[in-house]
Order: sequence, then C-alpha cells, then structure tokens
Amino acid sequence: MDFFRNAKTVRLRSHHDKYLVADDDQDTVNQDRNGSSKTARWSVEFVSGANSESFIRLKSCYGKYLTASNQPFLLGMTGRKVLQTLPRRLDSSVEWEPVREGSQVKFKTRYGNFLRANGGLPPWRNSVTHDIPNRTATQDWILWDIDVVEIQVSMNHRAPTIDHQDSLDFNPSSPPSTSGKPTHYSRLESTDSTVSVPPKSEGRTIYYHVADESGDVDEDTVEGSSFTFKGNGVEELTRKLKEETGIEGIIVCTRNPLNGNLYPLRLQLPPNNAIMHVVAVPETSKLGKDLGKQRLL
Repeated sequence: MDFFRNAKTVRLRSHHDKYLVADDDQDTVNQDRNGSSKTARWSVEFVSGANSESFIRLKSCYGKYLTASNQPFLLGMTGRKVLQTLPRRLDSSVEWEPVREGSQVKFKTRYGNFLRANGGLPPWRNSVTHDIPNRTATQDWILWDIDVVEIQVSMNHRAPTIDHQDSLDFNPSSPPSTSGKPTHYSRLESTDSTVSVPPKSEGRTIYYHVADESGDVDEDTVEGSSFTFKGNGVEELTRKLKEETGIEGIIVCTRNPLNGNLYPLRLQLPPNNAIMHVVAVPETSKLGKDLGKQRLL
C-alpha cells in the first residue's frame, strides 16, 4: 500500500513494458506502449470498511472502474476478462489488493486471482485478464511497475474512500459515466517519471531483449531475459550485457515512453535501483549502424 499512500493518479506498466490503458469503447482494457495518453492514467480510491483497509479501486479517465469480471476471456481457458465498468453498487469485483513484490506490485482480487498482462500471439497479445499463473514463464506477467503521475496535495494523505457494498446485481454493461470533464494532471508528470522505489541493496533488476540483425525487437512473442545489476553507469551495464548475451559490440537502448522508439542510454542510470527494461542492439545491425552514425554527429 505504500506505493499508493499519497497517490492520486497512477500508471501501471507491465512486464512487457506496456501500460494498462482503458479502451475508448469504455468497456475493455488492454496494454499499449504509449504512456502519455490520458487512457493510461488511473485514479486511486481507497476502500473503507471492515477488512477493506488494504484494498483500492482504480478508475479510468472515462469514470469507470477496473473490474475483475466473471466472463471467460476464451472458452476453455482459466483467464477471465478485465473490464472497465460502473456497477450500480461498488462491490468486490472493482476492488484490488496491492501486494508488494520487491519494487513491483501484484494486484489481487478478493478471490485470489491476479491482474495479468498477457503476451504472445493474438488474441492473447496485449490483452489483460485476471488469473493465477501456473507456468514459470508467465509468473512475471502479474508484476506491475507503478508510475505516480499525480499526488495528493491536501493534508489528507489518503485518496478518496467509498464504502464497500458487495452485491449480486453487478452489471458490466452499465451505461458510461456522463462526466465529460477532461482529467487534469499536475506538473509532476514528465517523460521519464518513475515511481519512488526504495533502494535495494542487492542491486536493480534489468530486463532485456536482443535486437536482430535488422534491428527489430519482437518483444510481444519472444520472452526476454533478466539479471541483477549492482552498478550505476551505462558503461558497466554495457559490459554486463556483453557477458550475458555473448555479443561483443552492442548499444544499450531503452524505449521512449511517448513514441516507442529506441534511443541509446547515456551517462547515469535512473536512481533508487529502479527496474529497467532495455534492448541490446548489435552494432553490426542496421539499427546499430544508424545509432552509431548519430553518436558521431
């Protein structure tokens, strides 16, 4: 809960380095690399009442709540749909318990399922379900990085609270919110805003993919690798990635959250041992050669 104690608006970034976004149909949600859109911002509400102190609700820019529905995502599969709804009564389907996992968070429903960002081939690609992962390869799919976009500025350190009212008349097709007001965000927002993460004495976790000879990165269908890194500089990280990948000449890149383009890392790494998602681009690849030319300019 410490991640959300003073948070008013947040973004959720999945293991696939994509943001949880509310679709403009005002019913469904998915993942997208564009974190600058208002659809990637979720307002935080705390749940009041007995046995509810550790639960929150997340409301989309359309005034609807992130909802763990009972609808199966695919027939015969265990994953169930995650929607944005506005039930007549706010019940347990819109309540999520943040469970800390190192510097990341898992979101648990009242019934033990977890918010999961799916990868792989369509129709799984970019989808979001709630489930219990039973394969080692998908364990990280329920882990989320939290970017705090806007904080509470009042003396009250908690986000708005609305009483819990469990009911059996949950209706996922409730009419959309009639509030047409645009959401306003504080100037704390920046292109590289990062949640304040407590330092980890054992170092930071680096997730990485390797670009192919054309400079392409298939992050949706190819599972990335990871390692723990204790250094602070780009040169150190480059040496470590050379050891991990066995590729002698690489350029360490990260994605611009606004347009998804790759750009080389320079100087120091982000503070507080924040988790990083990088791409190792071989210098011999087309993209590597283009980036090398840019560095010479």
